[in-house]
Amino acid sequence: MARPREFDRDSVLQLARQVFWARGYAATSTDELLKAMGIGRQSLYNAFGGKWQLYLEVLADYQQGSISDHLRRLQQPVSALEGIRALLEGLAVDDDTLRGLGCMGLGSTSEFGAGEPELQALRDKGSAALLARLTLRIKEGQASGEIDTQPDPTLMARYVLMSMTGIQLAARGGAKQDELCELARFATDRLQPR
Repeated sequence: MARPREFDRDSVLQLARQVFWARGYAATSTDELLKAMGIGRQSLYNAFGGKWQLYLEVLADYQQGSISDHLRRLQQPVSALEGIRALLEGLAVDDDTLRGLGCMGLGSTSEFGAGEPELQALRDKGSAALLARLTLRIKEGQASGEIDTQPDPTLMARYVLMSMTGIQLAARGGAKQDELCELARFATDRLQPR
């Protein structure tokens, strides 16, 4: 008869996230994970399958939460332009430690590039959802006259995604909150009619 799990899965996933987010996959040893999670090696393998499967689960959970947060900030204001500004400024969190971690998804991209199909599929899914919603908001802003109508809305949405990447990378590199907010406003202002 198998022993029941003696830990809360969601809690240990959050503990594993903290380690992976700060150190990346390769720099995180299994022993570091076990210590941080407070579980034994066999429990790790029984519950998650191994370090790689744990990483995928942690990253998928992180991505789901971050995409939901991005979409909430994007959708909340009535103004499409203000929604895009809120999306970008929301990346500049006020907690220095959290801001310094940057984006776990971007960290994964930096570490693995496009070399891991499972990670690429996860990124593609998240990017597609955000790109689609950004494109719709830009079309709304173009229809209301607050966003330039000349550039293609999908191209503008990709520009916003690229700006997100730059802000998140700058955060990981130690940029201050006010600097990141200034970049967010600058990027958003480029969308307005000239």
